Amino acid sequence: MELRQLRYLVAVVEEGGFTRAAERLHLAQPGISAQIRQLERELGQQLLDRTGRSVTPTEAGAAVLPYARAALAAVEGVRQTAQAHAGLLTGQVAVGMVAGVPSGSDQRGFDLAAVLAAFHTEHPGVEISLRESTSERMFTALRSGELDLAVVGLESAEPPPGLDVHLVVDLPLVAATAPGHPFAADPGPLPVAALADHPLIGLPPGTGLRGTLERACAEAGVHPRVAFEASTPPLLAHLAARGLGVAVLPQPAPGAAEALGLHVRRLVAPEPRGRVALAWPAAGPARPAARALLARLRGAFAAAGPVTP
Repeated sequence: MELRQLRYLVAVVEEGGFTRAAERLHLAQPGISAQIRQLERELGQQLLDRTGRSVTPTEAGAAVLPYARAALAAVEGVRQTAQAHAGLLTGQVAVGMVAGVPSGSDQRGFDLAAVLAAFHTEHPGVEISLRESTSERMFTALRSGELDLAVVGLESAEPPPGLDVHLVVDLPLVAATAPGHPFAADPGPLPVAALADHPLIGLPPGTGLRGTLERACAEAGVHPRVAFEASTPPLLAHLAARGLGVAVLPQPAPGAAEALGLHVRRLVAPEPRGRVALAWPAAGPARPAARALLARLRGAFAAAGPVTP
């Protein structure tokens, strides 16, 4: 078994095929295919299902994949650690990002892009990849080693199993409606149970905010009727402003709701909150560059403080 075979296996799975994997690795496709077949013969198991339009791991391949990633990360860690002792930090860091979190552009938010840019300037040998996904998918990717760090939505204040978190956003959830909606007649808090009789506008399943909404409705003994889904809280607000339903979203920044003509009521009984956190594997990132970036991000977020009302 050779490390290059494991690298080829991981690339084929992540790219969904041999052609894209070859392009990513700058190698010839037949050579990659031959090396993976040699690995399969050595292990006595077929690792890839090649029958569909995209190449997917077999049951054995899915079981092997975390160990392949761990082996590659360990070797990369050896190289990066040696370089770090020589004063040179290099390597790759994979960062996940949930869509729609506050940023430095809205006076309440943390500026993730600025921190990443400053880190890259200080360590130009570190390649940072940033990808958006749902929180549930990123939890899985963090545990498997596919991601080193991620900014995720949380359904509760407790960290997900196998992960540590640093809370960066903690806002109450509100119901936002157009002026003509029945909810707009009362400025006071709104019981979650009242949402049952109205079409809702929410984030898609798999996001922390959607999970928080569903949990709050379950506690209130009602079932939410989500009529519209959108990828970010600002888009939820714009749909509500058009009279398409009740948007459930974190409390907007001062003046943001008024600018859209929205009426906002804080949800109670229970009191759900929209939480966003920096997350990483409980044992810490495997790669030195990722550990260095984690320390930089935690320091920046601690200095800024969590986004709260």
